[in-house]
Amino acid sequence: MILYSVMQIQNIQGVDSQLSQMVEHSKATQNRAGYFAALYKRMTAAVINGINTNQFEDNARMDKLDTLFAQRYIDAYNCYYAKSPCSASWKTVFDDCNDQSLIVLQHLLLGINAHINLDLAIAAATVAPGNSINALQNDFNHINSLIASLIGDVQECLCEVWFPMRFLTKIANGKQMAVLNFSIDKARDVSWANAVLLANMTSDESKVYIQQMDNSVNIVGNKIKSPGTWTAILLKFIRMTEYDDVARAINLIDTTVVK
Repeated sequence: MILYSVMQIQNIQGVDSQLSQMVEHSKATQNRAGYFAALYKRMTAAVINGINTNQFEDNARMDKLDTLFAQRYIDAYNCYYAKSPCSASWKTVFDDCNDQSLIVLQHLLLGINAHINLDLAIAAATVAPGNSINALQNDFNHINSLIASLIGDVQECLCEVWFPMRFLTKIANGKQMAVLNFSIDKARDVSWANAVLLANMTSDESKVYIQQMDNSVNIVGNKIKSPGTWTAILLKFIRMTEYDDVARAINLIDTTVVK
């Protein structure tokens, strides 16, 4: 578990500011951690728009949920790069940023796995403890729908630039995207079940359970990094078409809009 917080974020606008700094720093240092940070920045912008246009059942609660949700990710990022302990699942994500063989979508899915399967359940249970967790389900699902839609948007952005990737995706008959969507849907369901359990646990019980969750999420992360043989072959060819300029790829995720 995360041992300390570099700074306490007060609201969703603070989240956006922190993510912007992380994205810019990742570009400057050619750090692949910027892939997920850029995706998360887009997600945060979508949530802010949703709050401003009253898309959620409880906008104030959503602001608090998103802030706590992001705080866990930002804490993990800061702890890891300060060489302090962080959750095993986030350590795997950041360790794998040094792996040049992984494609951009693998890095994104690694971050999504840790953030949805671990952080979202904890944040939801914190915002809505006890029976109040049940009233959160619709807004909880809405956040996951935003993440899934943004993954599709990002893949389209990358395909527009890396044409061979589009060609290989067509050869795969869309199976790659189906796997991504299935993973997000499954993560949402598991995360919600964990949120309900955590919301009704004592502090001591939740600490033990969160550690078990972290171990399980880390196992999934390792499978994302090392898929089956045929998938690995396809991903290897896709990786050959990608830019080696990490900053350029981060910028694509951060700024390109598909119409």
